Amino acid sequence: MAENRGAIRGLPGRATHLALALGIAALLVLTIEPIYARGRIWIEGILWCCLAVFAWEWIAHLTSAPTVRRKLRYLASPGGLIDTASALAVPSALSFGVSPKSAWLFGAVWLLKLAPEMSGLRQLRRVIVREAGPLASVLAIFLLVLLVASMLVYLAERDEQPDVFGSVPAALWWAVTTLTTTGYGDVVPHTPFGRLIASAVMICGVGIFGLWTGILATGFAAEQRRQNFVKTWEYVRRVPFFSKLGPAAITDVTQMLRRLDLPPRVTIIRKGTAGDCMYFIASGGVDVELPDKRVALGEGDFFGEMALLGANIRNANVVTRQLSTLLVLDLVEFRLLMARHPELAEAIDSEATRRRHENATVTTT
Repeated sequence: MAENRGAIRGLPGRATHLALALGIAALLVLTIEPIYARGRIWIEGILWCCLAVFAWEWIAHLTSAPTVRRKLRYLASPGGLIDTASALAVPSALSFGVSPKSAWLFGAVWLLKLAPEMSGLRQLRRVIVREAGPLASVLAIFLLVLLVASMLVYLAERDEQPDVFGSVPAALWWAVTTLTTTGYGDVVPHTPFGRLIASAVMICGVGIFGLWTGILATGFAAEQRRQNFVKTWEYVRRVPFFSKLGPAAITDVTQMLRRLDLPPRVTIIRKGTAGDCMYFIASGGVDVELPDKRVALGEGDFFGEMALLGANIRNANVVTRQLSTLLVLDLVEFRLLMARHPELAEAIDSEATRRRHENATVTTT
C-alpha cells in the first residue's frame, strides 16, 4: 500500500505538502498573541482548510481499500496511524473541551506525515534495528553508571547538601546532567570526594556517547555500502557482457566496479590523454567523437577498453549524451577480472578488434 500511497490519496502530493506548510506556519503564528488577535479568523480558517485536506486524504485511503481486512491493515500501518492522528487529533481535543487555541497545537502531529517520505529516517530505522544489540549494551552501561554515580554522590554530599542530595532519586538529576556533560550548574558537589566522582562521571559520559556515535556511524556506513552494492548489482546485470554470469561472478564483478553518475554534456574521455580504466554504460548514452564521425553508444555498451588492451593513449573524445550511469573498471581490476573470467576477456578483446578495424577503415577512407 505504501507504494501506491500517492495514487490512493485522491489529492496531489503537492496539495498535501502545501497544506502541511500552511498548517505548520499557522500553528506557529497561533502562538503569537498580537498577530493571532488581529487575524484570528484567517488563521483558524487556514487551519480548518488544512485539517480538511488531511481528513479527505485519510477518508480516501479508507474508501480505496476494497475489503475490511485491507482497511484494518491500513489503519494499523505506520502511515495509517499517522493519517488517523492527523485527521482526528484536533477534533478529538475540541470534543473533550480543550480550548481552540490549545487544541490546534495537537496539529503538530501533521509533521509526522513527512516521515514516510524521508529516506534518511527509513535508513536510520534499519541501522537501529541492525545495531540494536550494541546500542542496548551501551544503554545498559549508561544506566549502570547513572545509578552508581547517584549513589556515590549521595554518600558524599548528603550531609553537606541534604536539600539537594538527600536521597538517591534526588541525586539522579545531578547524575543525568553530569553524565550527559550538560552540567547546568544548578546542582554541584562541594566535597572533594563529590567533585572526584563528578570528574569520573563526566569522563564516562564522553566515552558512552562516543560509543553510541561510533556504533551509529559504523551502521550508517555499512548500510550505505549495502545500498550502493545493491544498486551496482542491478546495473551490472543490465550490461550484456555480465548478464550471463552467475550470482557469485556478478558479486565478484560488482565489488570491482565503481558507479559514476554524470549529467548530460560531460566529457568523460579526452583524446590524447593517458587511459587507465574502461567504462560500461548501465543507463543513458554517450557519443564517441572520432575524426570523421560520431558514434552513439547506449545502455549495455562499453568504451575505453583500448587503453587497457595496450594502447594507453585515448584516441577519441567521449561525451555524455544524456543523464548516464557508468560502471568504471580500473586497470588492476580489469586484469584481475579477465584472469578470473576468460569468456569476458575474449568478448572484450573481440569487440576491441572490431573497433580497431572500423577505425582503421575510416582513417584509410
